Amino acid sequence: MLRRKPPGVSTKRLRSGRINASDSALFTRQLATMLSAGLPLLQSLELLAQGSDHKRLRSLILALAAQVNGGTSLASSLRKHPQVFDGLYCDLVDAGEQSGSLDASYQRIADYREKAQALQAKINKALVYPAAVIAVAVAVSALLLIYVVPQFATLFADFEAELPALTQFVIDLAARLEANFVQLLGALIGALWLFKRAYAKHPAVRDRIDSLALQLPIIGTILRQAAVARFARTLATTSAAGVALMKALECAAAATANARYRNAVLSMRDSVNSGMPIHVSMQNSGLFPTMAIQLVFIGEQAGSLEAMLTKVAAAYEQQVDNLVDHLTALLEPMIMVVIGVLVGGLIVAMYLPIFSLGKVVG
Repeated sequence: MLRRKPPGVSTKRLRSGRINASDSALFTRQLATMLSAGLPLLQSLELLAQGSDHKRLRSLILALAAQVNGGTSLASSLRKHPQVFDGLYCDLVDAGEQSGSLDASYQRIADYREKAQALQAKINKALVYPAAVIAVAVAVSALLLIYVVPQFATLFADFEAELPALTQFVIDLAARLEANFVQLLGALIGALWLFKRAYAKHPAVRDRIDSLALQLPIIGTILRQAAVARFARTLATTSAAGVALMKALECAAAATANARYRNAVLSMRDSVNSGMPIHVSMQNSGLFPTMAIQLVFIGEQAGSLEAMLTKVAAAYEQQVDNLVDHLTALLEPMIMVVIGVLVGGLIVAMYLPIFSLGKVVG
């Protein structure tokens, strides 16, 4: 029977909002710790529900506990919540339940989730940081054009003198932006919405964007090495958990988070199913680096594929980390130049006529 929480046990305010990856990773690590300590599954879930300050996560854990208490397997209960627990997560839990080693499986899942989250954070840093800084620079420039430049334009209109070409260009640009600001803002928001919808709803668009992203300088290298790291980490984790190789390759394909790598790994699955070694199918794909192929070859020959895949994942995760740091160091001066050109150019354009104001008055 489910134990009811006594009144007054906790007066903390529960957080609402959706369950994100961090919440899921924390829940996974806590459950892994409790199971490893020897606590029964049902009791572990109840304790986690009592200790959670997230309203939706707490409700989800209680629902899982009720289903497990009713005789449903944990994997089957998790599959009812695909927005929180993906197929790989459920497959690993299922393998743990089938083998009677759920605590070990949860330790692997927790490690995998934390590694995956750390890798995604590095990629987000590489993609979001420069975009955010440029967006702020553009926003500041737009505010200057809309609110500051017109004040200077009114001042300059009182003098009967020809303005410098740069100043006149900025004033004309500010006038057009002020007159069409609502339309331009609406068009920008609409374009972003359409792009997001097309990427989410149309696989052909998403695949094309994924393919183009791999061609970008530095960013493309980061995405390629991240895909290799995800492939290796996922295949190592699923292999250690006892998941069948064909299913493990399907999970690894989905985990790469890139259409070209996903399709390549699915083709590898078909080749491996026909008897081809994994390292040969990796080489035939043309997407995997030589070091990764060689380590997988050694692992297949020595019967230590899981260990070699773990080494591949760790090596390429480290390379992603180094590349992100390099990109950040490279972008910082470039971003300062962009901001200087945008904001400094506007200031110079507005002060050029003032430098010659004495001659005009004289």
